[in-house]
Amino acid sequence: MRTSRSIAALALSTCAVLTLAGCGDGSVPTAEGAETAGHHHGVTTLYGPENELGEGISRTYVVVDHDGRPREVGIRMSESVLTGLSEGPGAGTTMLMPALPAGAPDTGFDHVMLDWNPNGHDPEILYGAPHFDMHFYTTDADHEVDPAAPDFAARAARLPEPKYVPEGYIPPPGPPVENTVPFMGMHWTDAADGVIPGSFEFTEVLLNGTWDGEFIFIEPMMTREWLATKPSLREIVKQPSSYRRTGYYPTVYTVDFDEQAGEYVVALSGLTMREAS
Repeated sequence: MRTSRSIAALALSTCAVLTLAGCGDGSVPTAEGAETAGHHHGVTTLYGPENELGEGISRTYVVVDHDGRPREVGIRMSESVLTGLSEGPGAGTTMLMPALPAGAPDTGFDHVMLDWNPNGHDPEILYGAPHFDMHFYTTDADHEVDPAAPDFAARAARLPEPKYVPEGYIPPPGPPVENTVPFMGMHWTDAADGVIPGSFEFTEVLLNGTWDGEFIFIEPMMTREWLATKPSLREIVKQPSSYRRTGYYPTVYTVDFDEQAGEYVVALSGLTMREAS
């Protein structure tokens, strides 16, 4: 979540629900983005253009199987991105809009936003540590989340039907118009994680976001300190009972460090076709 302090504080100040969603069993596909670029074991990895970040680069990628179907979408960042970043009390947020790979098949995601928050964002008791936000948007509706629009309050108040809500995810308490972050949406959290201000040490979290009655993004957030440990994380992505749109949906979320390439890999994988209902 990128800082928009007065509204973001209301959006998340009492939401204390953000750690790991739990590990799955071996039947769920693992991330393949750590594989060597190009063709490997029947899959092809396509890369988006490079974007400067810190002293390194970041780029999106999509893994495609031999039938042309997407299997994984994610972000790769060189190890050197963790140095040379803006920092200090006066430093502002760095926002990148890395393009998805040209010629990649539809992954179910429309675009990606990568933010570096040198001073965290509200609520600082939870998310005050320097960290990265990575929004994977399923639509281009984020530009519509404009508090100056005359229908903003009505559209913010329109929540998804329960059948479309990922298992265990809840909206922040309070009026939706106050909980909707401008040009992003409302951030939902997993109640099962039980994160409570004052007892939660933020390292990595996975959010879902809505606008106008629809889920429009999945957002990994992680601190620079945690990423520097070169973690190996694998979580099951919780699913709803029904899907509003037919398309591919990720079933696994991973964070790894590719030693061969010297890159951090943040992946939404196990892309599975779901039918709208």
